[in-house]
Order: sequence, then structure tokens, then C-alpha cells
Amino acid sequence: MKKKGMVVALLVLAVIATPLFAGGSAEDAAGKKTVTYWSMWNEAEPQGLVMAEAAEAFEEETGIEIEIVFNGREIRKTLQPALDAGETIDIFDEDISRVNSTWGEYLLPLEEYVSKSYPTTGGESYSDAVSTALIDLARQAGGGTLKTAPYQPFAFVVMYNKDLFNKAGITDTPKTWAEFENVCAKLVQAGVTPITVDDAYMAAFFGYNMARLAGYERTLEMANNNEFNDPAVLEFGKIWSDFAKKGYISKKAASNIYPAGQIEEIAAGKVAMYLNGTWLPNEIKGNAPNFNWGAFAWPEMGPNGNGTEANNYGAQCFGINANSQVPDEAFQFIVYLTTGEWDSRLAKESLGVPMGKNSTWPKQTAEAKTIIDNTTTWMTWAVGMENLADVNAKIKENFSKLILGSLNAEQFYAAMNK
Repeated sequence: MKKKGMVVALLVLAVIATPLFAGGSAEDAAGKKTVTYWSMWNEAEPQGLVMAEAAEAFEEETGIEIEIVFNGREIRKTLQPALDAGETIDIFDEDISRVNSTWGEYLLPLEEYVSKSYPTTGGESYSDAVSTALIDLARQAGGGTLKTAPYQPFAFVVMYNKDLFNKAGITDTPKTWAEFENVCAKLVQAGVTPITVDDAYMAAFFGYNMARLAGYERTLEMANNNEFNDPAVLEFGKIWSDFAKKGYISKKAASNIYPAGQIEEIAAGKVAMYLNGTWLPNEIKGNAPNFNWGAFAWPEMGPNGNGTEANNYGAQCFGINANSQVPDEAFQFIVYLTTGEWDSRLAKESLGVPMGKNSTWPKQTAEAKTIIDNTTTWMTWAVGMENLADVNAKIKENFSKLILGSLNAEQFYAAMNK
């Protein structure tokens, strides 16, 4: 397995000015094939370390060499000129939406590949061996055709401190809003602040509440039209004004600049819950290595909204260059990474979510499995509340004031409608 670091400026110049490198052979004189993988990870990240080890094991088992070029997030800048110049790139990865939209013209359709079985799929087709929800989402992102292979899935759920729940005598996670209120009351009685948020997630917090109060489609309309005269907005104001007075949400949430809430409150064991992604355990593992994590879906809030069946989820994804000379070998490596041992290993080392249905979940995210499995309505990120900068800013300003008590529910509603 070969691996290369990435020096952005030099690489871009080389790709543009050195066409001799373009279209290099994927097979050496001895007939050994090489798959070139441009990675979104840095070499020292948990994902990068696992990818490198998996590539070595794959080469030992198959004789196919994997050359990894570690770009890190700079791949968003480096990949396009490299593809345009015809650089030898067989696999590349990034966010599921970005790969399908930004680099969609370069993607090889994968429908034929996912219909076959592989050594690590237990006799099933690849599509049957991995998350159905994520395959469906990738197909949707590809305009109805599967052009990417998702991995490192995530779900936006309530991540909570099981030790603090136990301290408060809470044995079941809430499914309804009445149950959620009861959980908050018990936590406060036990001297624990129930929930917090950072500025980076306020819009997503508001969006999820709106979806549970008014429904997903109506919430998207509000977000995209910057129009908030729906009764659900007033109801949100009443709920969280009341919750703030009762101490159910941290007063620091009003001024938390990311990642203050998740580090100073959640990791420190001062606050029990955070509506966040399943990536949260990995982000704060250095601050709280022995954190006892749990997860549940944001509860239903009213008859006009969605329930726990509606959630935001997504993934990173692999794409195969349509010009690749080794597409079969490239997909073989993708299967190797997303099923069986290496899928489980990737989830374990990154405290994330595996792709394979039979892969092992880390205990930190294990409770999210039921949520993902039972999600029937996919919701876009923040339920659209970050689509417009003005909307995002308005939510942050007015929700902060609502928590602090400088706006009551009616004033919050009026401010959202300015």
C-alpha cells in the first residue's frame, strides 16, 4: 500500500502543468493492478489510520495495490482540478451530497455492482448487506441512480449521559413530549441541567422542534420562505420560555460558541442531553474518555408534526471515477471497507456508525441503531433552517433572547416575523 500526503499548492500546479501524469497506467509490467484513492481524511485521523491498515490487508489478500493520497478536507479544493486534468484517480470520497452534486459528472453508476455478492457480504448482494436507508439516500442524491457508496453514516439524535439519567432515576428514554418534560423535571430535581446547545446547532435545534410541531414539509416552507407566522412558532416560544424558567435548558446555551456547550457542559458532566450527531462521542472523547453514552430520537411534540420516525441522517460516500481503468477492483476495495471486519473497525476507532447490517456497533453509538432502522422519513439538515443566512442568524439571536428571558413567547414570535 502506497500513501501520499497532500501539499495543496504544489499538487494543483502539478495537475495543471504536468499532463504527463494524467491517465497513468493502473497495471504494472508484472500485471499487478493499482487502485488510486484520493481520501478526504488526514493520515493521522482515526479514519485515515484505519483506511491505511485496511489497504495493506486488502493488498495482502487480493494482490491489488491501493495507493492512498491523503487530502484531508482540502479535497474540496484539490479534487476538481485533478479530475479536470485527467489525473489517475479511481476512488474519491466526501459528503454524500457534495460528491453527487459537485463531482457527479465524473461518477460511475454502481447499480450493477451493488446487485452482486462479495466475500464479506455473507452470500447476500451488497445492497442487501448494508444500510437500506443510506443506499436509498445515495440513490436519491444521484437523481434516481446509485452513483456512490455511503460509509461512516450519522444520525442527528439526542445524545445523552446515561450516568446522569441513572442518577436521576430515569430508566426509560422519552418517546412523547410529556415523557420528555418528566425526564427534564427529574434531572433538575437531581441537580442536573437537562439540555444545552451551541450556536452551531441552534438552527438545527429549532428546525427539529418545528418538524415535530408543524411537520417536515411545512417547516421547510418556513425556512425557505423566511416566513414564520405559523402557530407552531409561537408554541415553540411558549415551550422554551417555560423550560428556561424551570431550568430545563442551560442558561449558557444562549452564549455558547461552538464547541463550548459540548466541551464545558456535556463532556464535563454538567448537562445531560444534547441534540447533536452520532459524531459527538468521537469529537469529545479526548475530554471524556469514559463517558457513558446513550441516544434517542427527539420526541414527538404534537398532532400536527412528525414523530420519532422522522430524522436527519447522512454519510460520507465513495465515488468511482467513470474514467477509472480498474473499476471492479475499486469497488471491491469499497466493499472491503464497508462490510465485515473493516467496517466494524472503522466504526470502533472513530466511535461512529457502521454501514454493514451485520457489522459491530461501538457501545457509544449503539442506541442510535434502532433510531436509524426505524426512520421512515428523511429530513434534510437542520430541516432547512441553515439554507438562508438571514434565517440562521434570526434563529440564533431570538432563541438566545428567549432562553435568557429578554423575549417572552409572543415577543419571540414577533421577532421571528420581522
